[in-house]
Amino acid sequence: MEFGIAMATDATAWKLTARAEELGFRTAWFYDTQMLSADCFVAMGAAAVKTSRIRLGTGVLIPSNRIAAVTANAFATLNKLAPGRVDIGIGTGFTGRRAMGLGAMKLKDFEEYIRVMLGLLAEETVETEIEGARHKIRLLNPDLGLIDTRTPMRLHLAAAGPRARALTARLGAGWINFFSDVPAAVAMLGEMQQAWTAAGQARALEATAFVLGCVLEEGEPCDSPRAMAQAGPRAAVLLHRAADEALSGLPNISPVPEQCRAAVEGYVALARSFEPKDAPYLNNHRGHLMFVKPEEKPFVTAEMIRISSFTATEAELKRRVGDLRDAGYTEFTVQIVPGQEAAIEDWGRIMRAFR
Repeated sequence: MEFGIAMATDATAWKLTARAEELGFRTAWFYDTQMLSADCFVAMGAAAVKTSRIRLGTGVLIPSNRIAAVTANAFATLNKLAPGRVDIGIGTGFTGRRAMGLGAMKLKDFEEYIRVMLGLLAEETVETEIEGARHKIRLLNPDLGLIDTRTPMRLHLAAAGPRARALTARLGAGWINFFSDVPAAVAMLGEMQQAWTAAGQARALEATAFVLGCVLEEGEPCDSPRAMAQAGPRAAVLLHRAADEALSGLPNISPVPEQCRAAVEGYVALARSFEPKDAPYLNNHRGHLMFVKPEEKPFVTAEMIRISSFTATEAELKRRVGDLRDAGYTEFTVQIVPGQEAAIEDWGRIMRAFR
């Protein structure tokens, strides 16, 4: 099993990426969340010239936020800076769209976007809709060498539902799964593997597990200041999803655990006071996957952190990662929270146990 890090993109993320390379992590994934963090392609470009081995991926890019031609050009540009090290991670959108009050994009539009982007990267002429009309487009000057469309890049899809998994399988793409519960993650991988086989794919599936968490010292509680900083942002996602559902009618695919229900309901009651009234998502998603806001901290309990994140002792975390490896996950990726960059050293110890 390989290991990776993910991050809420910082303009100077090359520093963390360089340390990840030194420690032996295979991949650095950069979040594409324009309303919350820095631009992923700018940061990845800097990381490309500051590193030589580690793979660089979008984790994940949201198609609705960039036209396909811009995305194809950005990946080809990055590919010239880091040839053979680029991972194209794409999803229908959660954080980057919820921060603008939007739900996930339609799968039909998602598939069309991928078709156009991949066609352009293959130096094909593709027809697509632009401003309400069909236009033929292609990258006109790849032979000048300003970009690199010819060194292979790897495609990965974040696919939660059965139709998205089927698309992943048809494209022969890697699969990205965000989760917190190992048994559920194993079950989801089984469903993805069934789709992979049904699509007639002969090679092995690449499956990347994305988590947040904290490597606890013996006796350290799940809501210690360190754990709250490193894993609390993942627990707060339960609150944000519930508030989105209650206030904006957006679907919540994360059922609320019974032992967390009172805390979640308390937060939703608070969220009803968020201003502006016509855009509560602006307050709800501030700090999403980055920090726990002071007003939401009373609702992020030790139990919520324990249930929703990889927060446990080193021995327990090694057991969980081993279960994921044995099930067939090929990469374990942990997000490093802004301001908690030292946590990469803790996760480096977990990684070394699997070398």
